[in-house]
Amino acid sequence: MADVQLRQITKSYDGKNNVIHGIDLEIPDGQFIVFVGPSGCGKSTLLRMIAGLEPITGGDVLIGGKRVNDEPPRNRDIAMVFQDYALYPHKNLYDNMAFGLRLRKTPEPEIKRRVMDAAGLLRIDHMLDRKPAALSGGQRQRVAIGRAIVRQPKVFLFDEPLSNLDAQLRGEMRTEIKKLHQRLGTTIIYVTHDQVEAMTLADRIAVLSAGHKMQYASPHEIYNRPAALFVAGFTGSPPMNLLPCTLRDGKIDLGGGAVVDLPAPLQPVATLASELRFGIRPEDVALAAAPEATALSATVVLTEPLGAETLVTFQVGASELISRCPASFNLKPGSPMTIYLPAEKIHLFDAASGNALR
Repeated sequence: MADVQLRQITKSYDGKNNVIHGIDLEIPDGQFIVFVGPSGCGKSTLLRMIAGLEPITGGDVLIGGKRVNDEPPRNRDIAMVFQDYALYPHKNLYDNMAFGLRLRKTPEPEIKRRVMDAAGLLRIDHMLDRKPAALSGGQRQRVAIGRAIVRQPKVFLFDEPLSNLDAQLRGEMRTEIKKLHQRLGTTIIYVTHDQVEAMTLADRIAVLSAGHKMQYASPHEIYNRPAALFVAGFTGSPPMNLLPCTLRDGKIDLGGGAVVDLPAPLQPVATLASELRFGIRPEDVALAAAPEATALSATVVLTEPLGAETLVTFQVGASELISRCPASFNLKPGSPMTIYLPAEKIHLFDAASGNALR
């Protein structure tokens, strides 16, 4: 096992325009770290630079305290699991998992021990004589993970390994990967564009946008204290309500007559931005009165029953807010009602810089 350090990592394909912009990350030994962001944000490129599959334009990558910029992938003591399973179709599962060890001249008794241990851990030990064509997508992905496990590397790298699976199987494999990390305790760096995967798997999340690190923190911190407008709008399903607003007489004006009390902790910083964005999570838009919550007149615009809950879109002044409501919510579009916004759940962002005001 080993820690991983990224020091001012940059990447350019033409020598002029960077696609990765000076990223610093400290990844402690044994942690599960997720790089998340939309397509094209640079998360897979960053992972490939750690693996040695992509040249580094600037900065340093350290694995276990050793600078590995110029080391080929085979010397970095890492194992990578790709989006496509990359299994040999003519080999059975045992030989697929043993192939890398045989290339390294590992003795056959040791190969057998490692393959059987990994297969038992992944619950595929009863099918080692089968070939990949006889397996489901989830089983093939287990074999690909098993092939990485038998290497016994210092660091595992996962590049969107579940994106080819259906929704139910993705959920099952997320659970299996989480359990696997708990058993092995090895450092894992995992790339995904799915923020649900990121929130459920990670010890810490690095949110990336256009090659920039927007925030690096625990899932709880990312969700409850987003450092930037991009992070607030990317995490959560549905994401945080983000509305243009202004300050008027010490209050937050959402337009159309909707005015919210400015929370005391935000009063010293609210005037630092010339243009503001107001933010609140859908689950924090309440239907019942609470202490230090602003009451607002609202009109039901749309209801979306989801079984366990109902998402309701409200017209509030000049803007719309989405709220997570109980499944029993049954008011029709056009119905008036009162909603409540708790002061401690309100976020303000500087619209120009995109940074949270704290």
